[in-house]
Amino acid sequence: MAENGLAMSEEQMNLSSLEFWSLPKEARDRAYAHLRQNRPIAYFEEPDWMFTSDGRGFFAVTKYDDVFSISRNPTLFCSGRGAVSIPDLPPQFLEFFGSMINTDDPRHSHLRKLVLRAFTPRRIEILDQRIEELAESLISDIAKKEEVDFVAEAASILPLKIICEMMGVPSEYEKYVLDRSNIILGALDDEFLPVGKSVEESLIVAAVELTALMEEIGKDRIANPRDDITTSLVTASVDGEALSASELASFFILLVVAGNETTRNAIAWGMHALEQFKDQRQLWFSDFEANSVTGVDEIVRWSSPVIFMRRTATAATKVRGVDLVEGDKLLLMYGSANRDEERFSNPDNFDVTRKESRHLGFGGYGPHQCLGAHLARRELHAIFSEVARVMPDYEVVGEPSYLFSNFINGIKHLHIRPNVR
Repeated sequence: MAENGLAMSEEQMNLSSLEFWSLPKEARDRAYAHLRQNRPIAYFEEPDWMFTSDGRGFFAVTKYDDVFSISRNPTLFCSGRGAVSIPDLPPQFLEFFGSMINTDDPRHSHLRKLVLRAFTPRRIEILDQRIEELAESLISDIAKKEEVDFVAEAASILPLKIICEMMGVPSEYEKYVLDRSNIILGALDDEFLPVGKSVEESLIVAAVELTALMEEIGKDRIANPRDDITTSLVTASVDGEALSASELASFFILLVVAGNETTRNAIAWGMHALEQFKDQRQLWFSDFEANSVTGVDEIVRWSSPVIFMRRTATAATKVRGVDLVEGDKLLLMYGSANRDEERFSNPDNFDVTRKESRHLGFGGYGPHQCLGAHLARRELHAIFSEVARVMPDYEVVGEPSYLFSNFINGIKHLHIRPNVR
């Protein structure tokens, strides 16, 4: 393949190939741009490296308007056959990963209402205060050091700790939860795949272990209620029905994966972007609050931590002139849609004042829009507010270490010098 993907053939722009996902992000972005212009609804064969396969292949949806419209049409494009994987998930996987993200109405609406009951205005206010307190503590400690891995010392800690505290998970289990969430989303990466275990086995074991932890906590909250989200979830009722033990556990896995991993990577990419675009760092940090809303949303747009979500056609239809039949799988490529030239001016530029804020970084604007968008924005605001206040002159040391994944656009390690004068 040409160096850094500067010149790529159609064959090399193969989203089913592991070689494609080993390319630098910039090369993948160039491939997306080519697909948007030439094959906006591009068919690819089923990856031969997946642990399960039905051989059907998939269509990559790369244009903003198409991703947006498909997201808002759950009747024609459903999630219940699997939203987080290319192949349909086996029953044993759906048991653990079959949370709201893999359901359709009426079940989806019912689960969403139950979960929303737990997020009262009072609890959100308490969360906001705790996020600010923790961000201040983390950045204060980092600023005292000569060099740190910002992912390990801050980006991975803040969202994980908040989620564990929300759910009432004891602090001594935080690393246990982090390690297993890394396996679930980093199973293709040798750093996170347990030695001697297959991808399938590793995923199942990690999910079983998180499920067992959450079921134990859930049972305790039924007998001994506390002021935490788990208590609210096991006692909340919509139409006389509360979350079951398995639904509580799958929601916890969703929170750990969506709330921790994606926010962690948005924070890491934000630090990296502000190093690459130092003029934007100076602009933002010189008056942080003036551009805090657009700055945070630009981080999410520019990084697009979730690479795709899948939808499945429920009937014959057309998208941008391409014929689809019932059962066809479509991958909504958020990173591509968020760089669409027809939607965003100079989309490859990082611009903290960007007003075109309707990015698709939180899963579009349909029924599956991310429940944790407010929480993620608060965490990003809090961490970068402290960076701006305490260590605005930080310097990234060397190249980040990137996660090898076709699902999460992640940074595993980002070394910085906190204070460079």
